Amino acid sequence: MKLNLDMLLRACAEDSLDDGIRIDAELEPISGPGGPVKPAVYEGGKYQTDRRWASPEDDQPTDVIVIDNVPSQANRLEEALRQQKTAIGIPELVLELSGIRGLPVHLPQRLSSLQFPHRNADAYLRDSQLEGEDFAKTDLGKAIFSATPWNCGALMSWFPQALLYGFWQSHLGKKGIQTKHARAWVSEIVGWKPAASDTSTMGLKGDPLNLSVEDMVQFDPNNQKRWNLAKDGKIPGGTKKKLSEIGHGQVPFMKQGDASASSVSFARISQRATVSFAQLRRVSLAPGKESRGEDIASQNAAARALLIALGLFAHVIAFGKGFALRSGAEMRPSKTEAMWLSSSGDVALEIGSEAESRQLLLLAQDKAASEGVPLDGWRDSSLILSPKQNLANAIQKTWPELSD
Repeated sequence: MKLNLDMLLRACAEDSLDDGIRIDAELEPISGPGGPVKPAVYEGGKYQTDRRWASPEDDQPTDVIVIDNVPSQANRLEEALRQQKTAIGIPELVLELSGIRGLPVHLPQRLSSLQFPHRNADAYLRDSQLEGEDFAKTDLGKAIFSATPWNCGALMSWFPQALLYGFWQSHLGKKGIQTKHARAWVSEIVGWKPAASDTSTMGLKGDPLNLSVEDMVQFDPNNQKRWNLAKDGKIPGGTKKKLSEIGHGQVPFMKQGDASASSVSFARISQRATVSFAQLRRVSLAPGKESRGEDIASQNAAARALLIALGLFAHVIAFGKGFALRSGAEMRPSKTEAMWLSSSGDVALEIGSEAESRQLLLLAQDKAASEGVPLDGWRDSSLILSPKQNLANAIQKTWPELSD
């Protein structure tokens, strides 16, 4: 069955018996099946391990390592949307940081709302200004911070990704707004039957001159361009350590027992992505209208269909071809199957190419606009914000401007 907009609109109606879409992909490392892949590593050098049923017919669950978990996948999908802003017109607020003196070049000079860790509930948004006014005090800021899934016009206009990937408004204080919205789109990459779960990386940093690692130096830990051999004099505010601490000498970069977790070989690697129509049917634009006898069913359905089309497009462009999660985790899909889930029976689904999924998204935008769905920020230039002084001070303190 070929996916189309009419299917999405019917699925998003209040009386729909459709349940969702599931996408299953078999992945393989660029080095080939069974090649090592680097899973995400968490505090203490640990992987996210689990035991799961590969099949209901299995006698025992299977050991797995989660290579990329649900929150991480959501961030990757948002980044994919950010890179496609011009092509799809997704709304974006941008926190401009280039005016902060001395900000190192390896840090972003601008933060997009598609990069905010907590989406519309993020502290960066709370601590920003719009044309010199505290953003939270502007009409737009009040609308975004007070938006809920059941009164979501401001989010459809400026943070549609929040309605798809979820949010928790937890940065306004205990007496402030605490709205939560669960994810409708859930995606995860899992490695099955790991050959080992305690692998570690060992190595040696070479030095062509083999400088003595035992020599002591004085150096500024914030600016290692400023250092002296300890016997040659102190550095103001400096630290006294071995020469190896500033990058010279031939030394192991990990000691036994302290080595970082490394890549793992798996029997197979899978990705499963789902979008729940039931969760999206919680999304509504204006709850008061129903009580006044106004019919907004078609408007709500159009908004929900737009969110599904947005999620499908993000998935296709992020994972429909070879992709890199991190160093040592470059993979490609070898087989992908999608299913339309319905109470009347599941049906194999063709979600289409990148171009087709983009066209579906653009059609969904047009339909939403024709139904009166708020789309203020769509197909418009980015809205530029600046940091409030307290945020600018915090950034400046973390990254002070260093003298040469």
